[in-house]
Formats: sequence, structure tokens, C-alpha cells
Amino acid sequence: MFKKILIANRGEIALRIIRTCKEMGIKTVAVYSTADKDSLPVRFADEAVCIGPPVSSKSYLSIANIIAAAEITNADAIHPGYGFLSENEKFSEICQQHGIKFIGALPEQIRNMGDKATAKATMIAAGVPCIPGSVGLVESLEDAIVQAKQIVYPVIIKATAGGGGKGMRIVWKEEDMEALWNSAKQEAAAAFGNDGIYMEKYIEEPRHIEIQIAGDQHGNACHMSERDCSIQRRHQKLVEETPSPFMTDDLRQRMGEAAIKATKAVNYEGVGTVEFLVDKNRDFYFMEMNTRIQVEHTITEEVINFDLIKEQIKIAAGEKISGKNYFPQLHAIQCRINAEDPFNDFRPSPGLITTYHCPGGHGVRIDTHAYSGYTIPPNYDSMISKLIVVAQTREEAILKMRRALDEYIIEGIKTTIPFHQKLMMNEDFCNGNFTTKFMETFEY
Repeated sequence: MFKKILIANRGEIALRIIRTCKEMGIKTVAVYSTADKDSLPVRFADEAVCIGPPVSSKSYLSIANIIAAAEITNADAIHPGYGFLSENEKFSEICQQHGIKFIGALPEQIRNMGDKATAKATMIAAGVPCIPGSVGLVESLEDAIVQAKQIVYPVIIKATAGGGGKGMRIVWKEEDMEALWNSAKQEAAAAFGNDGIYMEKYIEEPRHIEIQIAGDQHGNACHMSERDCSIQRRHQKLVEETPSPFMTDDLRQRMGEAAIKATKAVNYEGVGTVEFLVDKNRDFYFMEMNTRIQVEHTITEEVINFDLIKEQIKIAAGEKISGKNYFPQLHAIQCRINAEDPFNDFRPSPGLITTYHCPGGHGVRIDTHAYSGYTIPPNYDSMISKLIVVAQTREEAILKMRRALDEYIIEGIKTTIPFHQKLMMNEDFCNGNFTTKFMETFEY
């Protein structure tokens, strides 16, 4: 087992990893930018190293600075959390070259799953259901027009290196293809330095349901059931829950088996998720594989009583997974609490938290790095905390979330708490009647 782990991240996920490391008897190193010098991860880690100024490119995205911090502190492993360098093939490779274990996927796994066209071809070969679409990248506008006719409109064009909705356009008819093709390629090139485009059938009324998986260095793989991530805005998740209210026992079984096929197809090492779109007929299609821990891993932990960060660390140290597939016995919901004004187009609201009181009670969990007197910097993701509740049923979980949100007091900045309060009272949400398009008509 590792003696010392450097956490190449910040905020709540850095603190989350530190807590598990301490429980495992592993020393920790926090790295931080000057904007985060007063953060809780810096306070609670065994050691802390400043790696640069607030701008991410010179701190949390600086591979050289992070490797230097690992070497001067004699860390034998690096945990990247999520975001930043967590799915960076080069970072994983450089860690290998320096004899530091990257607690995450191997470079070739990140490369193969990060390129969506390659990932889709791999999944088709493994027998995982995929959305009908182009074979590999679409090389020209003319080719796009021909393939769109074969796939049948509507189609969606996507950046192969994409994420967060960038380089993505829905094309409903042929006469719109040229303009949308050009804008997608331009946006992809600007965002990712790669303007490669592929095309798929556009799935109407979809659910976004992901399967939590784990694979070890010995060829074993298992799944830990599903999470429903359909409540999202501009492809950014707002609320997640498990089990999905849309799921049936048969669908859960089939999606779990498909996720294990996907995991074994790439000899995956670590924890990750296989993400699917599920249509109104409960047909499901592979969307992508995330080769890292997810923001929403917390709800899976709550319903199966399992520490996924601990599992990540054990897998990276060469231990075997249990080999068992897990199914939820309870119901959990997570609300992402962001420093944003939901009544002003979710505009970021950084600044000083003057009052902070978090909810408690049975079945309530808060993952946060915030506290009264803490200043939310404007340089990073606006998430302040994750509010998680767990109960016997979905109905009880919603009632518990309403109560917890009412208790949650954050003053000095705007937050998304009022949005979540309205969502938890919405009849369609409470009845499980929603898709990824829910936010387009939700009034709050």
C-alpha cells in the first residue's frame, strides 16, 4: 500500500480524498494555488505545497509543478480527483515515467476512451449497444450530408475530443447541415485543439443513465448499479439519484452486463463510469466512458455502503476487487450546490461567505470545502458543496432533501439552493417524469 499520496486537485474532492487516506493510514500532500491557501484541504492534509498562482494553467493544470511537488515530498502516488488532469493521458504517462503511481486509468485507456470515435468502435466490437452513426470521423461536409441521410434525421454532430456540450450540434434537416457543421468544427478546434467530428442519430426524449464500474489489474470487473443524471442544464449535471425511477430489473441487469463488457474490452483498471442514453422505449446506447471518479460517486456509496475512493486506491496498489456486482438497497439523491444565481441565468457568484450553516440529521451527508469566512474564488468551478440524502424509498428521500435544503444557510453569495427547493416540489420530478430536456421547460 502507498505511504504518501499527493492530491492533484482542490475543493471538496481534495478533502474527500484526504479523509479516506487518513482512514487508511496513508499520509497526504495537498497542492494549492495562492487563491486556495486558506482552504480546508490545505489545513487538513499532512503536508501542503503551493504550485502556482490562481490561474489553473499555471497551477492545477501544470504537470511540471505537480510532479515537482510529488518529488520533493516523496509521494509515491498521485490522486487526480475529477476534472483538471484526471483524464489527461500525458499526465498519467509522466507519472509512470517518474515512478509515481497514477491513481486512475492507464495512459492507453485514457487515450482510447477519451477519443469518442475510437471508444465507439471499441464498444461495437465488444457487443455493447451503440447509437447508430458514422464509422469513425466524418472527414468533410459532403460526407456528413451523405451519412446523415443514411442515419436519418435528426442527427447530432459531436467533437471527438469533446465534453461539456462543446463542439456539439443537433441537425434537424439537410439545409441546416453546413452552418452547424462549420460552427461545431470551429468550436471544437478552439476548445480542444482538435476539430475532429463524428455523427450519431439524435435520441429524442433521452435519459442519461450511467453505470458505476470497477476493474483491477488482474482482469476482474464488476458494476455497482446505476445513477440517473438526467436533470442537467447545458450538459452540466445538477441533480443525480440512484436507483433511477425509470429503471426496471431487466433493464438494470442488461445495462450492468453491457457495462462490464465495456470495462473488460479495454482491460480497465480503476473505478469509472460507463454512460448511456436510454430512450423512451428503454433501449439503451453507449455514450462514453469516464475514466475517473465522478462528482456523483457519493450516492452510489450511500446505497451500497461502499467507499469508492478507498476502492480506487486499493486497485491502484494492485489489490483485487471483490468481483461482486452491487445493487442499491436504499434511495439516494444528490444536489450540487453551486455559487451561482439561478434567477440570473446561473451567473457565477464568487465572494465571501458571511454565514454558513449546513444541515444534519439521519441520512444527510455534506461534501464541502466551504465554511463561514471562506472566500469562493472566481477562478474555478463554482460548486460549493454536494448535499446528499439517503432513505428507504424515493419518496422519503425527496422529503428528506426538502428538509435538508430548508436547513442549508449560505449567506454573502448567491447559491443554487432556491433552485433545488423548487425542483424538489415539482410534480413531474417527484413522479419521475423527466428527461435530459427537463430544464428547457422547468420554471423556477
